[in-house]
Amino acid sequence: MKAEISVLWDKVQAMMNGFIALLPNIFLAFIVFTIFVYIGRAIKRLVKRLTRHYRYARNLGMVLGRLAQGTTILVGLFISLSIVIPSLKAGDLVQLLGISGVAIGFAFRDILQNFLAGILILLTEPFQIDDQIVFKGFEGTVENIETRATTIKTYDGRRIVIPNSELFTNSVTVNTAFENRRLEYDIGVGYGDDIERTKQLMMEALHSVDVVLKDPAPDVLVMELADSAVNIRARWWIKPPRWSDALDSRDKVISAIKQKLYVENGIDLPYPTTQVLFHDQTEETDGHRSRQREGWPAGKNEVPKPRSISGSLRKLIEMQNGNSKADPHRE
Repeated sequence: MKAEISVLWDKVQAMMNGFIALLPNIFLAFIVFTIFVYIGRAIKRLVKRLTRHYRYARNLGMVLGRLAQGTTILVGLFISLSIVIPSLKAGDLVQLLGISGVAIGFAFRDILQNFLAGILILLTEPFQIDDQIVFKGFEGTVENIETRATTIKTYDGRRIVIPNSELFTNSVTVNTAFENRRLEYDIGVGYGDDIERTKQLMMEALHSVDVVLKDPAPDVLVMELADSAVNIRARWWIKPPRWSDALDSRDKVISAIKQKLYVENGIDLPYPTTQVLFHDQTEETDGHRSRQREGWPAGKNEVPKPRSISGSLRKLIEMQNGNSKADPHRE
């Protein structure tokens, strides 16, 4: 028993002596790795600084900066491991990375998918930082495009984090992709109003708004004969195409059209109405589809006379007899 304890103690002492002997190497390796981390950050900042003034090179600069930083840190890791374990060769490290890379690929498949999608988004640039986009009900301004996710700030001051794989494989609407943007709004006018005159007044209202572009020119189109109104669509262009500019122009255009049509020229802007017609079963024409009224006034036609009590009873008996013949098992 004492011999076993002695052997175990010798092994513990050997391990402690080996660890103490490795302490200088571990400390040196830690310093080297820290230096490479700072070098990687410095390279990333340098690349971003060189490309920040070029709109179409900012995303490329972000990609190159992050790749350079990752490569620098990886090289520092190799050198640090070589300092701690001098017997470890570069080929052994490559083989270890190959085996572990497969395992990491299966374990972090979603993370790697988002990473690759982020790289492709940064390189292909379907949208850029400060662009305003719409994605699956989320709408806002792009704050940052990282290799894992893209963050947008909504117009009501919230932050949305969207995985890059979702953005890359689904449709995204970029509202600020072009300099100009067209807006539209439907106005319902009465059926009794002159359509051509109404369209001319709406064009005058559109041209009176300063934020509406003259080129491309606004236009007015009749779109629908609706239940209670004739719908006329006003379309106009704005620049720049940001959300605040769209709201401002919509406010001015709708106010100008309402002022021009309703206030100044008396054009009817009807609201939806429903007319309910009651069928009068007390008239003698009830049951005659060619003569009975469905609630409409008689006008110049003859007003049907009210049905007498005897006539009503006779009609009731006829209806009952008809139902009895139609259902012989009723009794």
